[in-house]
Amino acid sequence: MEKRSLQRDLIKQNLASRYDHPTADMVYSSIREDLPNISLGTVYRNLRFLVEHGEALSLKLGDGREHFDGHVEPHYHFICTKCGAVEDIFMKEIPICEEAAKHCSGTITGHHTYFYGFCNNCKSDN
Repeated sequence: MEKRSLQRDLIKQNLASRYDHPTADMVYSSIREDLPNISLGTVYRNLRFLVEHGEALSLKLGDGREHFDGHVEPHYHFICTKCGAVEDIFMKEIPICEEAAKHCSGTITGHHTYFYGFCNNCKSDN
């Protein structure tokens, strides 16, 4: 087991305090305020560690960049197709894996569900 580090603890705290689903670069910029000597590589390695150990989520939101979410409890995501804003949706889980398993010969172990549309700001622009 890898020992705890100040850098990882700060990165985890940073993710847990935000809901903007940041990229590694965004986390790096924010962490540098507290740790000016931290490298982008250290941020990437620690984000990867957190994801691999179930302490953060890696999200592909359609913009070609990897985003991170420090809220690992089951939830869904809404993505605005106009501005790219991402919003967490905390609601009762949908038994989608059980339903999909009825139509699949493999073993389903999880899923990512994204909802798309227009956020309130973009909706009023249309």
